[in-house]
Formats: sequence, C-alpha cells, structure tokens
Amino acid sequence: MAEIIQKDGTWIFDGDALRLTPGRDKNVGLFRKTLGELVVPLGALAGVSFEQGRKSGRLRLRLRDGADPLLHATGGRLTEGDDPYQLPVESDRYGVAEYFVDEVRNALLLDEVPADPVDAYLLPGPAVPLSVSAGDGTASFDGERVRLEWNWKTEDAKSAAGARTLAVTDLVGVEWRPSAGLENGYIRFSVRNAPTKAPPKYDPNSVELWGFKKDPLMALVAAAVQARLPHPAAETDVRPEQPAPERQLTAAAEDGHDALLRRLRELGELHRDGVLTDEEFAMAKQAVLKRM
Repeated sequence: MAEIIQKDGTWIFDGDALRLTPGRDKNVGLFRKTLGELVVPLGALAGVSFEQGRKSGRLRLRLRDGADPLLHATGGRLTEGDDPYQLPVESDRYGVAEYFVDEVRNALLLDEVPADPVDAYLLPGPAVPLSVSAGDGTASFDGERVRLEWNWKTEDAKSAAGARTLAVTDLVGVEWRPSAGLENGYIRFSVRNAPTKAPPKYDPNSVELWGFKKDPLMALVAAAVQARLPHPAAETDVRPEQPAPERQLTAAAEDGHDALLRRLRELGELHRDGVLTDEEFAMAKQAVLKRM
C-alpha cells in the first residue's frame, strides 16, 4: 500500500484502487469538499505523474478517456484548485510522492491496464440527491429527475412558466460551462426533440451562472446526470462486419500470441532499465508465460 498525506488531501493506493480524500485545510475549495472522497479503480487510470517545483510539487492522475462522467461533463474546464485528480505536494514529501508514483505505475504495468478510451463509465459520478443554487436558479437532481427553480434575478420570459421538471429519460445531453471573462457560464439540459438556440439567460432548460463561488457545484449536477445518460462512445460505436467464426478464432489466437511476445519484450526492457526489480520481473514474466 502507498499513502501520501498533505494539507490539500490524502491519496491512498491499495493495489486495486486509489482513494482520494480532500483535506480539511481552509484552502481546500468548496467544490472538492462537496464532491467528497473518490475511489478510482486501477482500470480507469491511464497514467500518473509527479512534477517537482522549488517550493512545492504536484501529483497528477490521468484517467482513460470516457472513464469518468465528471471529466466528461466538465470538459477540462475545472480549475487546478477544483480538479480532484491533482494534489499539491510539499517539498519535504517529494520522496513519498515519487514512491507513490512508482507503486501505481508498477501496478498498471503488471495488470496490463491499457491507456485507450473506454465505452462505459468506470466511476459512478457524484452521489445523489443533489441541489445547487447559483446564478439565476436552483438545479436539483434525485437520480431520475432534474428540477429547475427560479429566483428573483431570473428573466421574466424564462420564469413565467414556473419551475420545470425534466426526466432523465427525456434528456439527450447536459453541458456545463464556467463563466470566463465577461461571458457568463451555464448548465444546460438538452431535451429530446426540443432543440433550442436561445441563450441560457432565456432558455428554460438552463441555469445561467455569473462567476460566483457556487458556480462549480453545478458541475456536480451535470456529472450526476451524465452518469445516467448513455455513454457517448456507445452512441457512436459502429461495429465492423465480423469474419467467419473459423477465421475469427484463428486471427484472435495469432493476435493474442503476438501480443504476449511483445509483452515479454517490454518486460525485459523495463527490467534492464531498472524499472522492475528482479522479483517483479520474474513474477510478471511467469504470469505471461502461463497465459501462453
């Protein structure tokens, strides 16, 4: 097991998953405190890195594309302070951070976890029920329905029809954008057979955001909804015509044998480079030979 404890949070790796717990320091943002602890299965990881600085460093996790509904919903727009997959590291803990990275990388290597995209979410998304008030309204989600309620700052043209309730089964998408400069942000729910080009200020299926403290919390609502929508990769998956069973089995066997030979060569190179110890190399090599 590998563990690193910092003011910003605690990361623990037990060989199968990483447990990311936000710290209680006053500098930890509202978004990460509200999101709470995350458990990331090893199979959802594409990589891990540690960047050193003069006074502090930073651990970063890279997830496989499509593994996390939160990352899909936010589209890389979370700030560093809100990103749960980054951890600032104090200079006197650099050795611990490097050990942590080595442990995770070795596990990825030995488990042969691919870094390619996935076609199903490997994380469940934020817990529900959720309710966030920000901008010109409140968005609540109970796992099946989104409810939008308006406040005194909402445009009359938008609030005239009153609160709205949207079933997940009627939604085809959700989008969250933070405010940037003079441009306001929003969370928008796309309803099946009801496209709109109206700005969020007037769209009854959107909450407009003005750049205040609680705006990022709307990303939690977006992620919770996204986790219950069809995975984007599943919608675009076009399967090629399958070959005859005999050819398919032969090709699969040949591909599998070649892949195992490549794996043996990779392990040998890692052993020569000092990445794997003699014991780790022997265990990994034996596992591959058994599969052959």
